[in-house]
Amino acid sequence: MDFNHFLSSYLPDPAYGGTRLYRDMVEQAVLAEKLGYRSVSIPEHHLINILLVPSPLQLAVRIASLTKRIGLVTSIAVLPVRDMRVFAGEVVQASMLCEGRLTLGVGRGAFAYELGRLGTPMEKTREKFEESLAVLEALLTREEVSWDGEYYRFDPITIMPRPETEIPLMLAVMAPPGIEACASRGYKVQTTPLQASHAVLMEQVDAFKRGKAVAEANGKSSRLSLQRGIYLARNAEDARRKLEFAFSYYQRFDNVFTGPGIVDNGRIRPLPRSQSLEELGRSLIICEAAEMIDRLSAYAEAGIDEVIMTSNFGQSQADTLDMMERFSKEVMPHLSGDRKRSAA
Repeated sequence: MDFNHFLSSYLPDPAYGGTRLYRDMVEQAVLAEKLGYRSVSIPEHHLINILLVPSPLQLAVRIASLTKRIGLVTSIAVLPVRDMRVFAGEVVQASMLCEGRLTLGVGRGAFAYELGRLGTPMEKTREKFEESLAVLEALLTREEVSWDGEYYRFDPITIMPRPETEIPLMLAVMAPPGIEACASRGYKVQTTPLQASHAVLMEQVDAFKRGKAVAEANGKSSRLSLQRGIYLARNAEDARRKLEFAFSYYQRFDNVFTGPGIVDNGRIRPLPRSQSLEELGRSLIICEAAEMIDRLSAYAEAGIDEVIMTSNFGQSQADTLDMMERFSKEVMPHLSGDRKRSAA
């Protein structure tokens, strides 16, 4: 099983500043390569103080300039807020500047607050995403493309420069029927149960397995990356403290994900949660090494190819870097499918 460090880009105090925030993210990515992580994931969100990377391709290129091996994944680029005729060229350019290490993770978006304010109401995102994806794939794989659809109408065009290598695509999906459908078509799939229970996670995994079986019967392959809140605690007290950070984070996340979307000058207002602190602790993997190895071993046995680790809930950069180092030494060697990477 491979490990991917998610660059969470959480800014609970805007006074910390974007310059320091992005410097922290780059530092984490450089360290992730040294520690043997397979890849790093870069989010995209707008207008809010969580996951705030307006241009994941820009950040991917910056990280690529400072690293040599680590994979770079957009997680995820929100297609409905973009014009695919412009974005396709940006993707090709970024892939070249990343020297072929870029995986383009795409999705329809998750927060009604930002999508609505960027001109695409949440109820329209599914159909707009599906057409956008079809247009994007056509532009990346065919030289002359014209289109006559609901959201795109254009005469023949050719994106320049042309891709020199295939740019891997990964689709972000949460609902089990969507996961199964994407996997059956041979797409790489990223999913997450967020703060939901292990049972919800296994429903997603089982859906992927059904889809993967269909893909393999048709000579295709698929791969499952599962995102989960994970933090290797030093001790029980540290675990409790980081869980409190995570609870505060999800008070904001839920507000824009399933809640009313109350945002004050870019800062998401924390709202009461129906899930208790203890319930959240049973869902996330915030614990000491022995327990973490046991819980992640169940993921490996379930057939999950890669775990995307969301580990930044508002703690200090020093804590994050220290946790990454300890995870690479105390947990990763027990679970990695490639021990050589752990020693890189």
